[in-house]
Amino acid sequence: MAQSTGKMKLAVLTSGGDSAGMNAVVRAIVKIGILRGCETWIVREGYEGLVRGNTQAHTIHADLPADASALKCAHRGVPTNLTQNLRFGDGDLLRDGTGDHHHGRTLKGRYIVRVGWDDVRGWFSEGGTLIGTARSAAFRTPEGRLSAAHNLIKEGIDALAVCGGDGSLTGADLFRSEWPSLVSQLLTQGKITEEQAEKHGHLKIVGLVGSIDNDMSMTDLTIGAPTALQRICEAIDNINSTAASHSRAFVLEVMGRHCGWLALLAGVSSGADFIFIPERPPQTLPGGTWEDDMCEAIRSHREAGKRKTIVIVAEGAIDADLQPIRAEYVKEILTERVGLDTRVTTLGHTQRGGRPCAFDRILPTLQGEEAVKALLEATPETPSYMIGVRENKITRVPLMEAVAMTRAVADAIGAKDFTKAMSMRDPEFFQSLEGFHATSTLFKEKQLPHHRRMRVAILHMGAPAGGMNAATRAAVRYCIKQGHRPLAVHNGFRGLLDDNIHELSWLGVDNWTSRGGSELGTNRTLPDVDLGAVAARFQEHNFHALLMIGGFEAFNALLILETGRKHYPAFHIPMAHLPATISNNVPMTEFSLGSDTSLNALVDACDSIKQSASASRNRVFVVETQGGQCGYLATMGALATGASIVYTPEQGMNLDTLRQDVKFLKIRYGLDAKGKSEGRMVIRNECASTVYTTDVVTKMFKEEGGKLFDARSASLGHTLQGGIPSPMDRARAARLSLRCMAFLEEHHDALQKQDGKVKQAPPESAAVITIQGSALKWVPVQEMVQHADMKNRRGKTAWWAEVKDLVEALVGRPDLL
Repeated sequence: MAQSTGKMKLAVLTSGGDSAGMNAVVRAIVKIGILRGCETWIVREGYEGLVRGNTQAHTIHADLPADASALKCAHRGVPTNLTQNLRFGDGDLLRDGTGDHHHGRTLKGRYIVRVGWDDVRGWFSEGGTLIGTARSAAFRTPEGRLSAAHNLIKEGIDALAVCGGDGSLTGADLFRSEWPSLVSQLLTQGKITEEQAEKHGHLKIVGLVGSIDNDMSMTDLTIGAPTALQRICEAIDNINSTAASHSRAFVLEVMGRHCGWLALLAGVSSGADFIFIPERPPQTLPGGTWEDDMCEAIRSHREAGKRKTIVIVAEGAIDADLQPIRAEYVKEILTERVGLDTRVTTLGHTQRGGRPCAFDRILPTLQGEEAVKALLEATPETPSYMIGVRENKITRVPLMEAVAMTRAVADAIGAKDFTKAMSMRDPEFFQSLEGFHATSTLFKEKQLPHHRRMRVAILHMGAPAGGMNAATRAAVRYCIKQGHRPLAVHNGFRGLLDDNIHELSWLGVDNWTSRGGSELGTNRTLPDVDLGAVAARFQEHNFHALLMIGGFEAFNALLILETGRKHYPAFHIPMAHLPATISNNVPMTEFSLGSDTSLNALVDACDSIKQSASASRNRVFVVETQGGQCGYLATMGALATGASIVYTPEQGMNLDTLRQDVKFLKIRYGLDAKGKSEGRMVIRNECASTVYTTDVVTKMFKEEGGKLFDARSASLGHTLQGGIPSPMDRARAARLSLRCMAFLEEHHDALQKQDGKVKQAPPESAAVITIQGSALKWVPVQEMVQHADMKNRRGKTAWWAEVKDLVEALVGRPDLL
């Protein structure tokens, strides 16, 4: 039995289905808990572990570092909660899955295990949940919950963080509501003392949503959903090539019992032909069936020249009469009615597995930090909270309100109230569904009359970024649907001056969603290279609207064109800038196309580098990233990879900083277990300093490391710009691109209503689409200049600036220096 202390004793468990990112949650809660003065524990096998408890006696003692002098150096020799909770020896058993081994140290008979700082190191790059999960029938019974309460009190635990789905979180809230009566029963039965009953009169509970379906209400995203979407899109990308080779149709079944988020976003991200989701059964015309509509849509695609067909079916897909729609049945329809050679692929549990993507490391870490804060602030009067994310901010919402709303969606579907079910999903869900239909359907009739149709120029600017081609595809498909003419300007403004322009077709952009780089070609040439000639090309080709997809250069180009309206009437047309840059340095927008793809490329590279560094036991890698004068990529990459140090242009570098960094690395390596030093990483933005270059920093670390650590460098360079775009970038590209087209149409219609031949476009008709929270907002380019640091090519403020402090906290820097 654990001895009583004045600290909050915090346990974390994972329950229900596993999802990528659960290990990141556990790691974050353990580390933040220790930093906030808590004792930290994990519960193996979910609620089942709570019921079983610890049946084997085990003495808990912290392992001391091999180099005792390191403790004297850490925090100037003053003990901290970190150095007192460095490790308890069971981390390797949990990570290696050898906890139930019969020989040597074992976890057999121990389900509630004390863990320290190093016991969870490296966890967040692992898939699944290393502490195990189980659906516990015993915990559903009053007797099981009584045993669970007894086991927690025996270990002195008074706070519980639960990561799971709505069933797991409901169980947690029920457990908390019953807690006073459970304590009373245990006291009556003589299983606990009056002192224990008084000390444990209140159980603190917090919930985090681990669900690949993204089916929880009151949060924009659940832990594991982005990785599951990535697995699905990887599979579809692979299937696309064989489908096209054989001119086949493939029907893919994906998870999503009551929520079609995975099927919908996979459909948008992969360019599928047809999808089936629970919230919106296929709508049919009077006298028709969904089978007829699907066959007609796919026949039209085949007649247009498509060689492949992809249909995605959510496992919970139903028709308007609530009858299940099965993948095998869809296959039969396509085979018999359309005559297609059709195959079925059920992705199953491959969607759950594998390493977490970048966002499934960042989001759980931020939510884990908030979960610990919520537990420390909890009182008997406050409700159990669920930690979610809304408008790019980590939130707390009453747990049971979120569960009730989630179940209300399923109830609405069961009552055939599909309109209500859709209204209870977030706005992005509805916009994505509308966008899918707009870009996947080949409309026979143009949607707009001739006088409202436009000649739309589409141009890429700056460096290539993942999602540029997906955005172009969406814009082209929308143009063709409406009756506009999409005109591709190849190679930016240089190509415009060379008259390198041609009209894009519906089929010609079909495969562009999964293509990285820029199919149109891109460069950094600005229109003021010859503004008069640019205006002449605008007039010659009779452009009615311009869509520019790119980074800070595109923002600059839009500013030049809008200013040039004073002298060139050809620029009096609506012009939109869709931010696309891996640097994420366009002012006022929280995300740019390509930034998620680049983060994932950085994570993949750093995982491999860290593996090499760890194999050498005592090696530090200084990894150089791109990003220009903006530290977003370096900072968020450091958070996603567990880097020990990050250097950015915003904070800069100096000798005092480097001296402290060397001291920190020496202390940290000195605290490692003998022979088990961890490979560590330092991430440096390419423009963090012109003096302290990557080579200089590497040589400095190597020289100062002595026998404790060695140093090497790696420059990721342009690998961060290439590769297949992430599903998040693809889906975001389609959504933003369609909003850009609606903006151009709105302002074109307004111009058409002006009297006279000379049109005067207002300043707000030249604008940048930005993501601010969960909302999309248009910012006129002249207004955006006020928020831009033009010299350093970035915004004046950055929402992610405080993340650097969290990066340092999660490696223990403040507690060790």
